[in-house]
Amino acid sequence: MNETEEIDLASGLAAFESKHFSSAMQYLSPLAEAGNPEAQYRVAIMLQNGLGHVANETQAFTWLQQAAEQNHGLAQHSLGCCYLTGHGTVNDDEAAVYWFQRAAEHELAGAQLALAELYEQGRGVPVDLAKANWLYRQAGI
Repeated sequence: MNETEEIDLASGLAAFESKHFSSAMQYLSPLAEAGNPEAQYRVAIMLQNGLGHVANETQAFTWLQQAAEQNHGLAQHSLGCCYLTGHGTVNDDEAAVYWFQRAAEHELAGAQLALAELYEQGRGVPVDLAKANWLYRQAGI
């Protein structure tokens, strides 16, 4: 990433955190197009929730997928949620498990908790209460 892209990313993240979503979208969209996973994740969040742009779950899913494939933990967790709920894609419990497992490798408690529940319920995986209990402990439950 060159210096201009670093400045644009910092400006976009600052605008996002300050809830100036239109400005955030202007800074982050070109970076997302260029393949920056943090920008892709933030653009996806704005598109999912209609922040600074008209809500579009399908586009949000596409950006999440691109960021998740680059090992962005929060995007992996969000992608798991999309597959679990069918937002922006079809409901697919096995795909949800896959992405929650990837996110859990980043020690994200939310992903560990979601994965534990899936093991407990046997959604997308066989019921495994020992694995579920281990994941609950990992998540701090």
